[in-house]
Amino acid sequence: MAKVYEFLANGFEEIEALAPVDILRRGGIDVKTVSITASTSVETAHGVTIIADCHFDDVDLSDADLIILPGGMPGAQNLLDHEGVCNAVVNQNEAGKLIGAICAAPMILGQLGLLNCRRATCYPGFERFLVGAKYTEELVTVDGNITTGRGPGAAMAFGYQLLSNFIAEEEVEAMKKGMIYE
Repeated sequence: MAKVYEFLANGFEEIEALAPVDILRRGGIDVKTVSITASTSVETAHGVTIIADCHFDDVDLSDADLIILPGGMPGAQNLLDHEGVCNAVVNQNEAGKLIGAICAAPMILGQLGLLNCRRATCYPGFERFLVGAKYTEELVTVDGNITTGRGPGAAMAFGYQLLSNFIAEEEVEAMKKGMIYE
């Protein structure tokens, strides 16, 4: 079974984190939310406190098929400022494994030099942080092993795109229909 880790920092955007987790879990994917705070408790950009499945210090990311970086501010900046997260993302990319980043979070990939000569999207105003990328303005952009999403309104499309890496397109379409997405 595919293994997915989503990093959560204080100030993350709720829908950008939880919609992909919901979609992936409905699709039968093992997803773990990972707190990078001092505990498993993480506060969202809008003051909602959630409990992550595990803490960054307690996970072995070597089996990650996909790492997800939700946006929101200051959540995305908090992820960028976390050395362990940055190392994990770089290692994931070097291994050719999947990475997903949405809204402000693609700036992490840009700042780490992972978007050179790649197409990417992000929340308007964060394009300047996508170092080396060709900004697309698309709702969701896939370039090789990296999937980027534009913002909160793209959260479900982003989640379905990520899921399509693990299950047949017909199954993804059936899920969309069952969830009244289309």
